[in-house]
Amino acid sequence: MDLLEKYIHDHTSAEDDLLRELDRETNLRVIQPRMISGHVQGKLLEMLVRMHRPRRILEIGTFTGYSALCMAAGLEEDCELHTCEVEDELEPLSQSFFDRSPHGHKIHLHIGSALDIAPTLGCEFDMVFIDGDKREYPEYYRMLMGDGGGRPLVHSGSVMIADNILWYGKVVQPVAHNDRHTQALIEFNRMVREDERVESVIVPIRDGLNLIYVK
Repeated sequence: MDLLEKYIHDHTSAEDDLLRELDRETNLRVIQPRMISGHVQGKLLEMLVRMHRPRRILEIGTFTGYSALCMAAGLEEDCELHTCEVEDELEPLSQSFFDRSPHGHKIHLHIGSALDIAPTLGCEFDMVFIDGDKREYPEYYRMLMGDGGGRPLVHSGSVMIADNILWYGKVVQPVAHNDRHTQALIEFNRMVREDERVESVIVPIRDGLNLIYVK
């Protein structure tokens, strides 16, 4: 952590003890622990939820549950968060922390592809956090906006937040023909930028967040 990053961390509201423990467990037990949202991004997600006041949130990509817990902390009591994770071996870890959290009752964990699960939930979402398989970002966007033949899962006033949108700077570098992750993220950013139904801004926090407002 460099000095500026440490300053930002130190001057952001303190991390919850349970989240700190989850961060530590993720780093000890999980491959690629850097995929966790972490303290500063997690606090930003919580505050965005508090400000937007969604009743239903969809999260695509649970990982170990850090971001879900942050967003659930910002949710009002009678609201809910549906989170989808394809890696079933991560379920015991994330669910154990959901069970210990005072906000865990707001979280519904689904194991499987969000592309299969989300359309079956029978509701629209006021907020969506996209942090799943980067190769599927364009498909997530088409699903959410109803461009794949199904009904839209978001509505006017919904907010979508797409993580890792700068992909370690690879989006502005020459892209290898077999680099499907970077290709998909570039395509996703293009789709959003050219879609007149939304407004968006890319925020360069960590690996980049694309904040998307449905008009």
